[in-house]
Amino acid sequence: MRRLACGVAVTVVLLTAGGVSGAGAAPAEEPDVAVVVYPGTGRTASWHAGEPDFDRLRDLLDPSYAGTEPVPPAWTDPDGGPPPARLTVLWGQTGVGGWPQTSRAPGGDVAMLRQDQLVVAGDGTPWVRTDPAPETADDDIRWHRASRTAYDRAEASGVLGERPEPPAGDDGLRNAFRWAAAGLVAGVGGTLLARRAAARRDAGPPRGEPRHELIDL
Repeated sequence: MRRLACGVAVTVVLLTAGGVSGAGAAPAEEPDVAVVVYPGTGRTASWHAGEPDFDRLRDLLDPSYAGTEPVPPAWTDPDGGPPPARLTVLWGQTGVGGWPQTSRAPGGDVAMLRQDQLVVAGDGTPWVRTDPAPETADDDIRWHRASRTAYDRAEASGVLGERPEPPAGDDGLRNAFRWAAAGLVAGVGGTLLARRAAARRDAGPPRGEPRHELIDL
């Protein structure tokens, strides 16, 4: 009987310890989708985890890296700055959201985790410029050097695209979204104005005002 009680006690302790360990281990936020913008051409692309190009970008940019290191002194000069970005990558995690945060079903939303830009120094060293919270307007910008081996593999595969022309700014994806939004607003506004003008023409002039007609001379 005493042996049975000891065995039950040991089993309870092991189960309790296992439960605590499992509850305290939070899964890391690993991106599973990469949205890429090539500033030189405006071309975009996207890849999911498991695809070769996604793995190449992950090995090169290392989206799990949270530290920072000093950049070349010339890049901090207001009149100079870093070279133009080769590409901008917005890392996302799918399968999040849902009620009550959004009106969509659970698993249908994408969380944007961070934004990385690839910058190549004059000596050929690849650098990564990171905005760890792209949805927040702050000054938290971090830099780290990338693996030259990973850079060479990505370059050889064509995932880095062509060398870009100097962009007007360094906001990358934000600028692309801003111009897209501006075009959408302009298109919607033009449609509304056209409909309003058509409705006014069909209704005729207000009562008491003469109707104007164009006469060919």
